[in-house]
Amino acid sequence: MQSEKEKSLKGELYKATDYELFTERQYTKKMIFSFNSLPPSDVDKRNEIIRKLFCKTGEKFMIEPPFHCDYGSNISIGSNFYSNFNLIILDCAKTVIGDNVLIGPNVGIYTASHPVHHELRMVEYEFAFPVNIGNNVWIGGNVVINPGLTIGDNSVIGSGSVVTKDIPANVVAAGNPCRVMREITEKDKIYYFRKFKVSY
Repeated sequence: MQSEKEKSLKGELYKATDYELFTERQYTKKMIFSFNSLPPSDVDKRNEIIRKLFCKTGEKFMIEPPFHCDYGSNISIGSNFYSNFNLIILDCAKTVIGDNVLIGPNVGIYTASHPVHHELRMVEYEFAFPVNIGNNVWIGGNVVINPGLTIGDNSVIGSGSVVTKDIPANVVAAGNPCRVMREITEKDKIYYFRKFKVSY
């Protein structure tokens, strides 16, 4: 017989009020409380907490407090990850984030959802679908990413967007609902080099 946790990770209907899942969330809340309560200078201690909580972390990352998540154990982040203030990840399913990802303030990444029909909600059923964010992605402030979605490598999600469908690689996408505005090309690189007179 499957546990409620196994059901949740398979995208099946499950009950989050299950004792095992409740206990895991309580542990995570305790760890996150410690993370958010540390002095700003205690970067190493904050990172140590994240390494204990997350399924995987890259070599270098920075998560600005406050930060909140459900379990942490379903979150993987790559190297050179940065998130600004008030990132919320409802990680009832796997949340995989690649290398060199930048996340603005007040972003919500949600794997969790509930049935549309009220009778299923009344008996506490819910479900979760994984979220995948590729390498080199920039997510602007106040973005919401809904369950079961993928954002492709190198793409930019404009601030305030609500992502309801997969976003391909190498595009700028924005809006509510979020949609592709244009492709990212070499012209974008040249523009910034000329404007700011930089090279690499």
